[in-house]
Amino acid sequence: MPGQAPLFGTDASAQAWLPLAARMRPRTLDEILGQDHLLASGRALRRALEADRVPSMVLWGPPGSGKTTLAEVIARLTHSRFVALSAVTAGVADLRKVIEEARKVQDQRTILFIDEVHRWNKAQQDAVLPHAENGTVTLIGATTENPSFEVNSALLSRVRVFTLHALSNADIQTIVERALTDSDRGLGERHLQMQPAAMQHLVERANGDARVALNALELAADATDDDLITLALIEDAVQQRALLYDKTGDQHYDTISAFIKSLRGSDPDAAVYWLARMLEAGEDLMFIARRLVILAGEDVGLADPHALTVAVAAQQAAHFVGMPEAMFPLAEATLYLATAPKSNSVGRAYGAAMEAVRETRNDPVPLHLRNAVTGLMRGMGYGRDYRYSHDLSQDDPRRWTQTYLPENLLGRQFYSPGDQGVEASEIAPRLQRIRQLRESDESANRD
Repeated sequence: MPGQAPLFGTDASAQAWLPLAARMRPRTLDEILGQDHLLASGRALRRALEADRVPSMVLWGPPGSGKTTLAEVIARLTHSRFVALSAVTAGVADLRKVIEEARKVQDQRTILFIDEVHRWNKAQQDAVLPHAENGTVTLIGATTENPSFEVNSALLSRVRVFTLHALSNADIQTIVERALTDSDRGLGERHLQMQPAAMQHLVERANGDARVALNALELAADATDDDLITLALIEDAVQQRALLYDKTGDQHYDTISAFIKSLRGSDPDAAVYWLARMLEAGEDLMFIARRLVILAGEDVGLADPHALTVAVAAQQAAHFVGMPEAMFPLAEATLYLATAPKSNSVGRAYGAAMEAVRETRNDPVPLHLRNAVTGLMRGMGYGRDYRYSHDLSQDDPRRWTQTYLPENLLGRQFYSPGDQGVEASEIAPRLQRIRQLRESDESANRD
């Protein structure tokens, strides 16, 4: 039977050829670390499993958090048949074979585990629906991607979604220590010792992924000539940590969100950290640069009019030099924008103007603002009484009292200067004087 997992009756000798990470998989709920929000005593999922009630579910969590392990433990705990398929290689034909076999087994529940279920298209996901719904199989899907976007709504409405968390450093250390001392499945018979610095490095580099930690531990243990696992061995075994990042998935959107919010919140330390996370993971330079340009206009705005210039220059420079040197202009723009005064007055002004456009009459452009290109236009009053601002001195009130809005919007104010930076010190006082002059003139004309 393809995909049938050897869950039961497997002794240590038969497991000896398996990788350490496979041998050390938890066998009970109590051995699973880092998921107390789901599996602690009294939690709803644990109570359901202990009562032999297994709902169809999707397990959502980062790599190495234990999705496959939990599915296998559930099958072991409930004495169910466990059939595993990978959505990367399996299709509807494989699913049909599993369903046919499940129908033949009347006295035992069949748990169908679909790894990376988000990789199945809508039709493939729909194919499993009726069989999970009528109880032929109990579906457990696993995904590293947000089910809200990657699992179709019909399937999502019929399963429970349980979120698994990345393992903490303390969890990873416990797993490594178990592997070092377990004589049946781990490395206990070799009586290995591990330098504290080596343990710390391994735990940090694992990045919450138990599989990464155990694979590196096994490689280091096989490379040692004595009973001591040193920092040098662990460094050689781990090499460079694989960053948890998908340029089209949740990490892409979550990280850019953290980056933008750090910039907006004026935290240069956090902003440059998230920038480094993205650049080191290979994020598209122009995606980052575009977000910097947008933020310069949206969140800094006129509080520092130079911000947009800095952001655009960083975009041009990054495009010109590429990586790795592009980190310098992008980091410079990041730090500049993070420490700049903030104002969202540009977006508020445009939003208010847009609302006026949509909600009020689109009256014609006032005659004095129209260009009189022909004699006919001049005869119709185009451009009549228009006052050319540069012909009037700064002290001449007529320079500031000319109206520019349609008559039905006279007096409407869409732009309100912010209270930071250039807007507060220069723009707001100047605009206040102009508006006071204009309001006085309009009031006198009405009288």
